[in-house]
Amino acid sequence: MDVSWEEFGWERLGNGTGRRRLPVWDATAALVAGADGVLLYDTGSTLREGVELRTQAEGMLGRRVTHIALSHPHFDHVLGTAAFSGAEVYGAVGTADLLGRGAEELRADALRHGMSEADATAATDALVAPRHQVSGEWTLDLGGGFQVLLANVGPGHSGHDLAVLVPGSPVVVLCGDLVEESGEPQAGRDSVPSHWPAALDRLLELGGEDALYVPGHGAVVDAAFVRAQRDHLAVRFGVS
Repeated sequence: MDVSWEEFGWERLGNGTGRRRLPVWDATAALVAGADGVLLYDTGSTLREGVELRTQAEGMLGRRVTHIALSHPHFDHVLGTAAFSGAEVYGAVGTADLLGRGAEELRADALRHGMSEADATAATDALVAPRHQVSGEWTLDLGGGFQVLLANVGPGHSGHDLAVLVPGSPVVVLCGDLVEESGEPQAGRDSVPSHWPAALDRLLELGGEDALYVPGHGAVVDAAFVRAQRDHLAVRFGVS
């Protein structure tokens, strides 16, 4: 089954990969489909968004999401995870501990950004922490010889940044909020500015010059954009 992803509001990137820019906070969710497995990168900001992503994935692919990779533990990227019963969840080392003890902080952050109390409470009450923690790189086999690379490239935007590299022509790099196109990169209390430029160097090393780089917010960009953002962050934070 391979209906048009565009009918569901998704942007197709090739290599069995597509992404959707979710409403309100413009966060990206991405799907990578192999012969047997389906990986979802980030799950939305609410349980309702998670259910919508699950329904769309099943409608486009005719099968369930089997794996989830969380780019980083901020509310607009992780609070839909409980909608995906049975999926294996991956995150950078430390993400599980943080989510395990930080539900109230996530709820407060969501409320500060304008989420309704009902949505914030429902999502944080059902919060799912990653079972699998990635300390370096983790190769995930999605079937038919199709393997994707989960790479703990942070810290940077947060203390726990996980990217995904999808091989093919072109290579697709799912960057999370290490890269942002629709606004200035956000450096909150849990960011690690001194390491952020190095994290972008690692993304460029993984993807190369011809890759598509998918930011956590905004349009798909190229290596030149990532390099320019790296240089801007180095100047902004005084990092060589």
